[in-house]
Amino acid sequence: MKAQMQYSQTAFAQTANFCWLPGLAPAPTEAEASTWVHLLQPPSTFSYDEALLICQQSEDEWLAWVPEHGEVVLHVNQFYRAA
Repeated sequence: MKAQMQYSQTAFAQTANFCWLPGLAPAPTEAEASTWVHLLQPPSTFSYDEALLICQQSEDEWLAWVPEHGEVVLHVNQFYRAA
């Protein structure tokens, strides 16, 4: 589990390249598949607060994988990439 978390933080740090302002959803073009993002509200108390984007489902929704939870559909208002 520690190795997985270390990888996710490393991948997250390497791909984080834009800023997010509260109340403003990032444009869909700012997110891309295979990117780790930070969740504004984790799907459960026991899940991570990061998710790996798998593929874009619509203009403002992404299929993502959350460690200790599984697959979820996220609206662009529910996540951000840290600067």
